Amino acid sequence: MTEPSFAEELAARSTPAIGVWNRLEGRPRTTDFDRALRAEVRDPLWLLTRQWQLGEFQGSDAGTPVTATYSVTPSRPTRFLAPGAAAEDLTADRPLETMAERRSLPMTFGAEKIGFDLRLAIGRRWLKLLDQAKILGLPLFNYEKQYIEKYPIALPDPESLPDVHQVAHPEVWATMQTIAGRRMDGYLLYLHVKGGRDADEGITGLHHQLLVSLGKRLVNWFDALIDQPSADATWDPERLEHRFSVSASTPDGTEKVLTAQEYPGGSLDWHAFSVDPDTKVGGAKPPEKTLSRTVFPAPVRYSGMPLPRWWAVEDGRTNFAAVSPNSTDLARLIFLEFALVFANDWYQLPCDLPAGTVSQIRGLTVTDVFGEQLLISPVGSGPDEKWQRWSMFTLDTIGTRDVPADTDLLLPPSVPKVADGPVLEEVLLIRDETANLVWGIEQTVRTATGEPRRGSEAAAEVVAFRQRPRDTEPGPATDDPPRAPLSYRVMNTVPEHWIPFIPVHTDDQHREIRLQRASMPGIVDGKPVPARTTLLREGFDAARQYFINEEEVPQAGTRLSVSYNRTRWYDGRAVVWLSAQRGVGRGEGSSGLGFDLLVDTPMPPG
Repeated sequence: MTEPSFAEELAARSTPAIGVWNRLEGRPRTTDFDRALRAEVRDPLWLLTRQWQLGEFQGSDAGTPVTATYSVTPSRPTRFLAPGAAAEDLTADRPLETMAERRSLPMTFGAEKIGFDLRLAIGRRWLKLLDQAKILGLPLFNYEKQYIEKYPIALPDPESLPDVHQVAHPEVWATMQTIAGRRMDGYLLYLHVKGGRDADEGITGLHHQLLVSLGKRLVNWFDALIDQPSADATWDPERLEHRFSVSASTPDGTEKVLTAQEYPGGSLDWHAFSVDPDTKVGGAKPPEKTLSRTVFPAPVRYSGMPLPRWWAVEDGRTNFAAVSPNSTDLARLIFLEFALVFANDWYQLPCDLPAGTVSQIRGLTVTDVFGEQLLISPVGSGPDEKWQRWSMFTLDTIGTRDVPADTDLLLPPSVPKVADGPVLEEVLLIRDETANLVWGIEQTVRTATGEPRRGSEAAAEVVAFRQRPRDTEPGPATDDPPRAPLSYRVMNTVPEHWIPFIPVHTDDQHREIRLQRASMPGIVDGKPVPARTTLLREGFDAARQYFINEEEVPQAGTRLSVSYNRTRWYDGRAVVWLSAQRGVGRGEGSSGLGFDLLVDTPMPPG
């Protein structure tokens, strides 16, 4: 009988007899652990065991990256498409925010002229151009008087209902009295020349060519002063957000369309876009030449990063141990796992790309310290609907479809900082569960001279002006009828800057609803009160109904604002445009609207 081989018996065992644990257990002789936790220099054995416990003695065949070579093909978006409009060229003389947010300047309020700040500025510019021509020694006669008479600023009529907003506000009324008959309406001349007519039409003089040239200079000056859309704007009044598309050309010659479906305004970056395979823009220019670079990777470093060596001192400004996520907080758990476990496994490498491009990475090769070259494939390049796919800084695809994920890098032609002017219009959309309505509260409105005004004050001024007694002959005296102590009132009133939206069924639908703009009766005459902001006046002057999708007004409400924006492009040129932005509201509210009320009968005077 032969003795069993130890190696054979050990190989035949399903469970190894020897276990390996990376753990040290001490036998403290005191309750004070200060001395035991020290890493004293005179205790080299303790330092060696701590290095072994932290895995510093574990060897691996992995090589550290030394160089990386990548190849990138950038393509510039060259076409822009707004909903309901024709595609136009995306020029490089303005940032993308300008074309995405710009809206037309409101120069009329129904039959009433507004925007007299711009009307006066254009007129002053025209008279200044005439003065410059006089300095050159050209006898231009007295054209100033003729242009003031041909393009006048009329004095508002206090008895006219369309002019009530100009005469109700004392400062606006004083301004209109000052400029009426003394200054010209430059916007009328601008429209005259913009429509292809001569600037001296109806003007007596002998300088036709000079005036025509000055008229073209005036139009070019105002067009460059404030950027306006040539066709329909990108603002979707039903969704209360901007929608637009840009297109570029891929390296294989096909068109790549990127659509921003829900852009609220403000900061425009890559995450606002999605790949849109169903939209065709056309006219995209071919991509630029391929860029190939060789760079040196560097380990990722951040504040509070745990260091792998025992005696290294960590940065204590960030304490990841103090983060206490819940078991369902996956995003925070993933972040902590990266920050505490795999932090020293990540490298970063510089990749300089031109701004305003869609770049496709054609290849990435990494060379390690052993001279071995590895071809790196993109992470998350599987189907878009695969739940295991996870990536960052990549674009999703519109629609539910099983298509490969898009791994291109988008650097939109935007600016890092935009200066916002004072809010000219502000609307709060709130839910009133008591009245079962949605109210559009005009917090800020724009006066005829262009200044912002609190909506409640502007509405109160109009009501007070219309309730002011007029100089009329008294009617025949009548006997006062008997009065009951109580009176029946069908409904009470709300401030005139509260615009109601009522729920109505959508077309061919009996379950879905949307919000339709309505109007409340005026306090003075009971006639419908229209909105004073362009945000809520959508389609009113054209006798069109206005609807808002019901889901756009959540329980928290929605805030809309209109203001001028200004920034500088990379060539130093200033760009100004008028834009609308959407934000979060302040919650629900109550208007106090009631029906079928019994009120005390007011007693007659005297």
